[in-house]
Amino acid sequence: MKAFFYRKRFFIIFLLTCLIVVSSLLLAYAIRFDFSIPRAYWPRIGALIPAVLAIKLSFFWQFGCFRGWWRYVSMPDLVQIVKANFLGSIVFVAYVVVVYRLDQVPRSVLILDGVFCFLAVSGIRFFTRAFREHYLPLRKGSELKKTRVVIVGAGDAGQMIAREIRSNQLLDLDIVGFIDDDPVKKNTSFQGINVLGPQFELNRIVKENSVDEIIIAIPSASGRQIRKIIENCRNTQVKFRTLPKISDLIDGKASVQQIRDVDLNDLLGREPIMLDEAQINNYLQGKRVLVTGAGGSIGSEICRQVARFKPQKLILFENAETPLFVIERELVQKFSDLTIVPVIGDVRNRSRVNVIFDEQMPQVVFHAAAYKHVPMMEMNPAEAVNNNVQGTRIVADAANACGVERFVMVSTDKAVRPANIMGSTKRVAELYVQSLNKMSKTKFVTTRFGNVLGSNGSVIPTFKEQIAHGGPVTVTHPEVTRFFMTIPEATQLVLQAGSMGEGGEIYLFDMGEPVKILTLAEELIRLSGMKPHDDIEITYIGLRPGEKLYEELLLDDEGVLPTQHKKICRAQSVEIDRQSLIRDIEALVGDAKALDLSGVRAKLQKLVPEYHPVNHKPVAKVIPHPATKVS
Repeated sequence: MKAFFYRKRFFIIFLLTCLIVVSSLLLAYAIRFDFSIPRAYWPRIGALIPAVLAIKLSFFWQFGCFRGWWRYVSMPDLVQIVKANFLGSIVFVAYVVVVYRLDQVPRSVLILDGVFCFLAVSGIRFFTRAFREHYLPLRKGSELKKTRVVIVGAGDAGQMIAREIRSNQLLDLDIVGFIDDDPVKKNTSFQGINVLGPQFELNRIVKENSVDEIIIAIPSASGRQIRKIIENCRNTQVKFRTLPKISDLIDGKASVQQIRDVDLNDLLGREPIMLDEAQINNYLQGKRVLVTGAGGSIGSEICRQVARFKPQKLILFENAETPLFVIERELVQKFSDLTIVPVIGDVRNRSRVNVIFDEQMPQVVFHAAAYKHVPMMEMNPAEAVNNNVQGTRIVADAANACGVERFVMVSTDKAVRPANIMGSTKRVAELYVQSLNKMSKTKFVTTRFGNVLGSNGSVIPTFKEQIAHGGPVTVTHPEVTRFFMTIPEATQLVLQAGSMGEGGEIYLFDMGEPVKILTLAEELIRLSGMKPHDDIEITYIGLRPGEKLYEELLLDDEGVLPTQHKKICRAQSVEIDRQSLIRDIEALVGDAKALDLSGVRAKLQKLVPEYHPVNHKPVAKVIPHPATKVS
């Protein structure tokens, strides 16, 4: 029966509309004559029926009233019905006046006919929707217990979510009420759903109404506002999820099915970076762009972002075959008109690098190839020097010799007062790039940012894997904090810096307040539907070799200068004796090739006087539950 209706729904709606049009005219006559229509009027009624059908059905067709699903009827549909019925009634009245001079057609009949037709055509649609949203949920609710939810936010997004929940019974959700801080909305209701109170009363409301889940429907909220809302939700100890961002709502991408668990990106307490796309487009469109480390987390995202700006050619330089294959295949599928050149090579191989630059003649270079894992580089200092220092030097020299317009190097906050091999090698790379800028036509620019959420080997994937295995989640130290940014944010900083840089600058991103790793671990456990310290243990393992409690973004002698981008600032260049720097780097690389590890550490300390290595002995310790409250 259901399948038959779907196949024949147009004809059923058409016939039903015909019945409504005819019935409206007959009812109008019946009301006019107290349900006793004189026999003399029936011939005139018979003559009017074909005319009213032809006129009104043509207008209903023109305004799309035979299309759409009644279960989703809304105000825009009602407006179309009003237009179609009003114009149809006006034309029908004109027809009666011209043809019959109102003979045996009382004026009241014409008015009543229009009113009854509108009420019936719109009423049957809204009755269908009301039946599905109110009667069917009650009938199904007796068979299956629904999840009781409250919606935080009674604005447009909250109203949209409420409508979709009520119209989509497959979601098995029952709306208890709205939560909203707006005093104007206090003690009011929307769509028959009451506003139960403000956010600070959320805990009480959840308990009194046996709420199973909270949906946060304030997509325009800032990071700080989201953090406050989440704190209130967390106190209720029930599951909470959030609606996608406002941009998704504008694009029509947001629906109840897309309600997601609260993303850790929401908790960073700052607004996301916004690109000046016109400025970026000016230096990337139509250019030959080369990305080193193209298969890595940052490098691959740089490739995706660059491809959007329609470069003439995108050269993917990567040492690992499989990641290179993956990113090339993705880009070919998404950007079929773009020339993509995958190149397997090692930035430590000067001959290979020079050949690639000579063949491809890049105009813009993004240097993202690097060894980045701190504890691993502590155990492999020679390789860190070869890749991060010598590799950067080789690629930068090739860019200078080739006449590249812009060279953007990806660095890290660990290069500031480094406590480890990785950070000190990146600081040496920064110094070399800055020194080369002074004698080159190429604009050499450095970007420096913190930990990247979701990158390969970063803390979030590690925590997720540990949670999936039932724990414990390992945290190095209860007070360790880090600056965090997302992969897209990191990439956008790189692109934006490339557009702004005049050469020699180090650009920094406003990453807000540093976040405790312990807080991230606890949040991720909660967002996985479990309780930290109860369902999943958290264990202290001690700071690993080379790790600091706190990271910094600036050295003492680097002043901070603003840029035209409110989220980006730049550090003033530090004077460098290039000849002395080159001699020291040569000595450093020589010790690395000879595997003289003590010599490597000594040379790094000479090149980077603020480098003070630290070593920690890991000590596992389970965090007892009473000591877990960390602000």
